Amino acid sequence: MQKKKIRVLASSCMHSVRGTAKQLAEKAGKYDVDLVVLAGDITFFDESINGMVGPFLEKGKKVVFVNGNHDSLATSQLMSKKYGIQNLQFYPYKAGDIGFFGCGGSQMLGCPTVLSEEDIFDYISKSYEKIKDAKVKVMVTHAHAEGSFSEKVAQFPGSEGVRKALEKFHPDLHIHGHVHQTENMEERMGLTNVVCVGPRGKILEI
Repeated sequence: MQKKKIRVLASSCMHSVRGTAKQLAEKAGKYDVDLVVLAGDITFFDESINGMVGPFLEKGKKVVFVNGNHDSLATSQLMSKKYGIQNLQFYPYKAGDIGFFGCGGSQMLGCPTVLSEEDIFDYISKSYEKIKDAKVKVMVTHAHAEGSFSEKVAQFPGSEGVRKALEKFHPDLHIHGHVHQTENMEERMGLTNVVCVGPRGKILEI
């Protein structure tokens, strides 16, 4: 039996700009998406979350997310509690036979959420375990992978932990944010299609 596809709006790096959230919610409604995936940096150094998630819920959209390096764990927990949305780092999500898992933050110093490469890989691994029986696997991180096109363009290091997860788990799709210069660009890393998303959002058929 052929799997049923879902339509996803994937985005990241809204950085507390309410107008961006509103425009993305309009896009989610226009394209009748089944799921909104926010790949981190919902806030700018933990500025107010007001107006950043509500517009999607008002459109009746299911939202899952990972935090970015600008979003602290406390802010992420507040978003989960206030809006009832799942942080994939702790609560992976399955839509039929499609499993979403991942990890937020990055290894970049000087931001609210800094993780070691070991922690990034460990969080992804634990999240993966909960959806490993899914036929289609989608890994969502904020950070880009070491050795990726985004790393080469941005000229700052990608995550070794993310790269190791790609090599070990071979997800069908990897969605990440963080690198503004490669927004909406796609590449192939091993067996995985990789897409970098940003504040304009990208519609994906999965």
